[in-house]
Amino acid sequence: MTPEAAQVAAVRAFNRFYTNVIGVLRGSYLDVPYSLTEARVLFELARQESTEVAALRRALDIDAGYLSRILARFGTEKLTERRRSETDGRAQVIRLTEAGRAAFADLDRRQSEQTAVMLAGLPGPDRRRLLAAMATIQHVLPGPGAVPAPPRSWLLRAPRPGDLGWVIQRHGALYAREYGFDETFEHLVARIVADWAGGRDPRREAAWIAEVDGEPAGCVFCVRQDDSTAKLRLLLTEPTARGLGIGGRLVAECLRFARDAGYTTITLWTQDCLHEARRIYQRAGFTLVSEGSHHSFGQDLTEQVWSRPL
Repeated sequence: MTPEAAQVAAVRAFNRFYTNVIGVLRGSYLDVPYSLTEARVLFELARQESTEVAALRRALDIDAGYLSRILARFGTEKLTERRRSETDGRAQVIRLTEAGRAAFADLDRRQSEQTAVMLAGLPGPDRRRLLAAMATIQHVLPGPGAVPAPPRSWLLRAPRPGDLGWVIQRHGALYAREYGFDETFEHLVARIVADWAGGRDPRREAAWIAEVDGEPAGCVFCVRQDDSTAKLRLLLTEPTARGLGIGGRLVAECLRFARDAGYTTITLWTQDCLHEARRIYQRAGFTLVSEGSHHSFGQDLTEQVWSRPL
């Protein structure tokens, strides 16, 4: 199966799973005499005093004939009433009757109770993960009902238990995916992290984790090269967090710490294929000191040393 086919299969599997969870495949939805589509039409009608039929169809992205049959049934059952628009004689306006609003209130109560039961069965962390995943779907997928993504919040903090393992894993995975590096690069990162954790002087060496929406999304390390020179290492930003200014902020924090720790120079080692990282270093005042060809991590590379005074 190709990656694209696997992605399609995953979405279809989720759709089948979730329709079972909320019970839309049963003969009646929530034990009321309405289908899921009919329930959604009632919901849209209940949101406002009245609405034009054409606007209702656009909001639901529903076939005009199908909507007409639903509204005809609601009219027969005295759940809705229609009239001509006061501003456009060609348009029809529809509203819920008192009976229609009572039917919606019962349906709305049943939906809320069903959802509350589902959420109550989940531990707090799982509940938060579920709600965040649902919000992501609404932000990412286009169409009626899509919700603009809110501004993303992020912060820098010291590493916590589990973060160092994340640094190693994400370097290995991202550099393999984006640059084709093999497992020897992950070995190098593991050694750097182990050396930092095993014998660092907290007055002269530090690390920062960038956290976006509560999850690790970037990192950088400041380590001692000699008494006067610090070394910036392991700068990384998750692809989903790029464009937020995190990379530049991580570098700036590393420079601030190195200056306060008494270093007079800071240096770094990188590869010329890391174009975005190099732009961040240049904006932070680093200049290229030397470069040379080498074969490492399963690739033919050009290594570069950059430096700047503090």
